[in-house]
This record gives sequence, C-alpha cells and structure tokens, in this order.
Amino acid sequence: MLLLHFRIISVEAATQTYATITLQNYFRMYNKLAGMTGTAETEAGELWDIYELDVTVIPTNRPIVRNDDEDLVYKTVREKYQAVITKTAEFVKQGRPVLIGTTSVEISELLSRMLKMQGVKHNVLNAKLHQREADIVAEAGLAGTVTIATNMAGRGTDIKLGEGVKEAGGLAIIGTERHESRRVDRQLRGRAGRQGDPGSSQFFVSLEDNLMRLFGSERIASVMDKLGLEDGEVIQHSMISKSIERAQKKVEENNFGIRKRLLEYDDVMNAQREVIYKKRHHALNGERLALDVSNMIYDLSENIVAENHDNRDFENFKIELIVNLGIESPYNENQFFETKTDNMIDEVFDLAYANYKLKSERIAKQTLPIIQEVYKNEKQYNNIAIPMTDGVKQMDIVANLARSVETEGREVIQSVEKIVSLKVIDNAWKEHLREMDDLKQSVQNASYEQKDPLLIYKFESFELFKQMLGRINREIISFLIKCDLPANKEVTVESNFKPASFDSSKLQTGRTEVGSNKAGHDANKFGHNTQQKEVTQPIIREKKVGRNDPCPCGSGKKYKKCHGRSEG
Repeated sequence: MLLLHFRIISVEAATQTYATITLQNYFRMYNKLAGMTGTAETEAGELWDIYELDVTVIPTNRPIVRNDDEDLVYKTVREKYQAVITKTAEFVKQGRPVLIGTTSVEISELLSRMLKMQGVKHNVLNAKLHQREADIVAEAGLAGTVTIATNMAGRGTDIKLGEGVKEAGGLAIIGTERHESRRVDRQLRGRAGRQGDPGSSQFFVSLEDNLMRLFGSERIASVMDKLGLEDGEVIQHSMISKSIERAQKKVEENNFGIRKRLLEYDDVMNAQREVIYKKRHHALNGERLALDVSNMIYDLSENIVAENHDNRDFENFKIELIVNLGIESPYNENQFFETKTDNMIDEVFDLAYANYKLKSERIAKQTLPIIQEVYKNEKQYNNIAIPMTDGVKQMDIVANLARSVETEGREVIQSVEKIVSLKVIDNAWKEHLREMDDLKQSVQNASYEQKDPLLIYKFESFELFKQMLGRINREIISFLIKCDLPANKEVTVESNFKPASFDSSKLQTGRTEVGSNKAGHDANKFGHNTQQKEVTQPIIREKKVGRNDPCPCGSGKKYKKCHGRSEG
C-alpha cells in the first residue's frame, strides 16, 4: 500500500522594499573617494567614467623578477588537466612550492583527486575550508608544497617563501583557466614575485573553456588541425595569448556596459531619492518643518485651484476645499470663474493656513493643563503619548514632557507635524519603489518598438514621482488640518510603573511596555475631551499581558507563575 503524506504550508506575505541604492551611488555619497589595489589599471576607464577617479601606477618597492610565460593551449579539458598534474609534479621535484589557481570549488576538488591518484601531497584552499585558510597559506611557500586555491581564497596575503625556495626558482603559479576579467588573472599571477622574490606564472587553457568557446576557439582549432597536432600536444604563442586578452577585454567591456546601464537607471532614482530623503531629514530633525508644512499647504492650494479652474468645476472645488483644507469656498460661482488663478491661490492659502494655525493653538491650549499635571506629579516620565485622529485614522503622537511645558504646548503641535510627515513619507516612498520596479520591467518592451527604454523610464518615472509628491502633500495636510483629540472623557496613563496606591491585581500592562524598569523612558498616553478642563486622577488603561512576560507586579516572575496562575 502506498501512503501519501500531505503537509499544508502557509503562504508568507510578500516582502516590501524600504530603500534601495546601487553601490556606485552609495560610494558617490562620500565627499572624498580613494582606493588602493594592485590590479586597477585594467579598469581605469570605468573608474573615471563612474567616479571621475584617476588611476596612478606606483612602482614596486623592488623590481619584479617573476617570469610570466605564454599560455599553453590544449584541445580538450582532459588534456589540459593532465598537463597541469604533470607540470606540478615537475615543480615538486625541483623543490619549488606550487599554487594552482582554479575558477570553482568543483575544479579544485577534481584536481585534488587527480593529484591523489599521482601520489602528490597537497592542500586544498576553498570556501569549504575557510577555517584552515591561515594555516594553509602559511605552508604554501615551503619547498615542495602544492596548494590548490579558488580565485577568492587566500587573496591579499603574502606567501612567505621557505628555506631554499628562492634558489630553486621561487613560487610557481599555475592557472587552470583564463577568467573573464583580466584583474582576476593578474591577482593570481601577483601571488608570486612579491618584494623582488623569484617566481613564475603560466596559464593552461583548452578550447573547451568557457572564454575560449565564446571567442576564437574555432579559429585556433582550425590552426591546430592544419598543423596536424596529436592528442596532448600544445600550442604556445604570443599571438594566442594576445587573442585571449582581446577576448577578455570584450567581456569586460560588455560587463561594464551592463553596470553602466544599471547605474543610468539608478541615477533617475537617485535624484528622486535625494528629494525624499531631504524632505524626511527635515521632518526627522524638525529643521524647516514649519516652512515645509506652509509650502505643502500652498502647493495643495495651488493644485486644487488650478485643476478645478481649468476644468471649470466649481462644485468639485468647494468639495476639495472642505475635504483637504477644512475651509469653505471664499467665492461664489461667478467669482470663481472671474477671479484670476494666482489671486485665488494666494487667498485660499491664506485662509487655509490661518485656519490651521488657529486649530493648532487650540489643541496646544487643551493639552497643556494635563501635560503640566503629569509633568508635575509623575517625575519618572520623559515623554507623553497623545492620540490624534482625523475621524478615520488615529496616530499616537509622542512629545517630550519638559519641552511641551516650556513651549506651552507648541512642542505637541511640532511632534504632530513631525510624526505625521514621517509616516506619510515612508509609506508613500515604499509604494513608489514598488511602482518604479514595475515600471523598470515594463519599459524594456519599448526596445521592440525601436525606442530607448531608458528615455521612456525617465519620462514615466518623473510623472510617478510628481504624483507621489502630490499624494504626500495631500495626505499630510489633510490629516494635520482635520486631526484633533479623540472625543472621550477618559484620560489614560500607560507605563510599567506601579504606584503604591494601586492594586497590582488590577494592573495589566502591554507586552511592549515591560522588560525595562528604567525611569524616564515610559510614554504617557491620554485622550482628552474638549469639554473636560481638569482631571484629578489618571485612570489606568487595562491591557492583556502575555503569559511569558514579566509580571507587572514587579516580582520578577513570569506572569503565568505569579498573578496569571488563576488564568492557567
């Protein structure tokens, strides 16, 4: 009987990108850029195009005496690997250490098995043996030592030559394949000949290698056939080595073109990113926040007036003023059509801004008495959390108690502007990133119409960004103008601090409010009725505490083993 077992797997929520940037634009954020590497010369063009950095070649401390021999080209991979094993055995007999460079872990393990069959002792340095990397590198320069390493393993480490190695000819480098990038090949060659030490390097290439198959293997294969070369015979000529280097240059240019194209797309995003981050920075630090709010009210007034005046829609104009700016139209229908747009924008802005300032002053006066009372009687609190609602959404606004008292409530209004701006900007930017990703994918089809996808991406992204800024202004100003204290009579204080007069069995705190008994980091939350002038006694808001959370009574035990036993 065949038994089938099924398992139900829940579908996770889709991930959301909060921020994105390319490495190039990340590096451009620094005022000064510099770097040092032994293989930057081949990438001088890219470094100048992207970062406007010159590459200066500094002479070595001591002259290089390493012999860089021409490549050895074989017909098949099998012949090439066999030649590598034979050459390695010769170097070992000469008392020279050998470093064999491979392009992958699989090839390093294959060569390791072949060396074992030949009885050649060796070490393998790849990603699987990173813990022994230091020991393997330390032994790599001893006489007769064979080390097989991938391109990434052991880089940046000088291989110190052992006793008698210099006299034998120094470290021998064997490359099993040409890499697509000349930099990687040079890094492998550079493992030998450090500080004037003797050494040699040579690459073993086959016509079946990836790079050779892409560029020129057919031409070289025809030459080998005309020469009548037998299996195992090799071609060694400077013309072939130069041909391989030309192939590498073509691959490098192609890869650079891909990176540059990606950067051109990100440059569009980077311009938008700077605008949003600057706007967010002002909100986060309170710099220019009042001016930004004023500008947003003006921009929203301008949009409402301009759109409805162009559409000659007076009814929609009245509705948008009430919904977004909280004011009634200062014009009748005839005045709306006859008044100039610029004059209307200024008048609507003045009316909306004056209305917002009056409402802000009213909220500051309403909250000040309770803030003063909490500040006077509850010395252990630094911040106070005030719920604000526009009738649809509610946000908890955290304000500093001391500054709120000193500024007579104006700190509360600034905190409202700050937190509302941050939340709206962050949510809008996240959605914009998703839209930009979708746009980047969709514009690629423009190439079928003989159009430049990048150009279309720039036009479309500008429109999306303009719409996003409009939504940000509309949402922030709409909430700020319509927000008010909740119309309830209860004033609540939330903390993990238990006053002595309270019964601990009735005190329940939320999971996010336990775990820290440091005074001064708890937020007080209250809702204030506009008709209530004085509150003599705070009322504790009851919240469910988790069974594994510390008990609010302060015993140090888990809730389920203390006051939560009765619930178990």
